[in-house]
Amino acid sequence: MNVMIRVPSLALLSFPKALLKLKCRSKNSDDNDFKDALSGMMGEQVEQLLSKQENKGLMDNLQQASLRVEIAKTQLSFIQKQELALKQFKDYTQLLQVNASQIAESQREISEAKAMIEEAERSLLLNVGGAEEGSQEIDRDQERRESVKAASISALVGTLSALPICFLQATDTTHLLLSLAINFVCCALFGVTFRYTVRTNLDDFQLKTGVAAAFGVVKGLAILSAGPILQLNFESLLSYAWDGTIYVSENLIIFLFAAISLDYCLKTRLLSPFPIDRTVGEYPSKFVL
Repeated sequence: MNVMIRVPSLALLSFPKALLKLKCRSKNSDDNDFKDALSGMMGEQVEQLLSKQENKGLMDNLQQASLRVEIAKTQLSFIQKQELALKQFKDYTQLLQVNASQIAESQREISEAKAMIEEAERSLLLNVGGAEEGSQEIDRDQERRESVKAASISALVGTLSALPICFLQATDTTHLLLSLAINFVCCALFGVTFRYTVRTNLDDFQLKTGVAAAFGVVKGLAILSAGPILQLNFESLLSYAWDGTIYVSENLIIFLFAAISLDYCLKTRLLSPFPIDRTVGEYPSKFVL
């Protein structure tokens, strides 16, 4: 199908230019009738051009072309937005990669710092241990004196607390003196052990009572084992259990009194804990036993 398009003549194309010149000239004129006539001529020419059948197809094609241009512009804008979003995503990905590498580097530095700290702690412990060993060599005599003081305090208090029990159990003077001597030696050993066990943990109640309980149970069972031989019958078992409970309870009381006296002396600085704190000055002479 052949579409015939009539091209306007040269005179018609040059008409707007002449009309423009007339308009320019009419700016300095006050003739309103001439302006109206000129506007009417312009409108008639445009209507004639648009009313022709052969130009309608051209106008339709022009409108379709304009619509396609608008669609293309919309698609171009959408593509540009997608490109911008893609660029932003790439930039964000690169930023994440940089942050990940920085985090990995920081973690590596932290690991190295931890290793250095651990090495320094080990070196410090070795140095402190060597210093403590040296100070112990220097203060060995003073440590012995403090141990003797602990043994004396514990033996004195423990023997005094054992006097009522020994008087009740003794059958003669020899038996009484032997019981007191055994209690004296046991309490003296308890005093030395208590000082070396508790050290500077003066607020550890379980540790202090545990040491006293251990000595009380061992000594009570030792006394029980020196008694009559156990018979395989209910009465013998009941008697053994009752005697064992009594012996253990008696010795627990003795060693608890000794532990209380030692704890008091350690807290009031009458007795120095093990090891001796060099930052503390010499004890007053009136406190030395």
